[in-house]
Amino acid sequence: MKLQILGSGCAKCATLGQHASDAAQALGLEYELEKVTDINAIIDAGVMTTPALAVNGEIKSTGKVLSVEEIKKLLSA
Repeated sequence: MKLQILGSGCAKCATLGQHASDAAQALGLEYELEKVTDINAIIDAGVMTTPALAVNGEIKSTGKVLSVEEIKKLLSA
C-alpha cells in the first residue's frame, strides 16, 4: 500500500504523516509512506488545500489533519 502526504512539509503535514503511519501499523499493513512537497505535483493531483492524504494514488482527504482512527477507517474500507 502506498500512502502519500501532499503538502509543503509544514507541521500539519508532518502530523498527518505520523497519523497515517500509526494507522497503517495498527492495522498491520505493509505500506510505503511518501511525502510529496513539489507544488506542481500537488496541483497536478488536483489538491487545492493541504495537507492531503492519498492512498494508492487516490486522494482521500484534503485540507485537514485526520486522526489515526479516521485514517484506520479509510484504510479498512
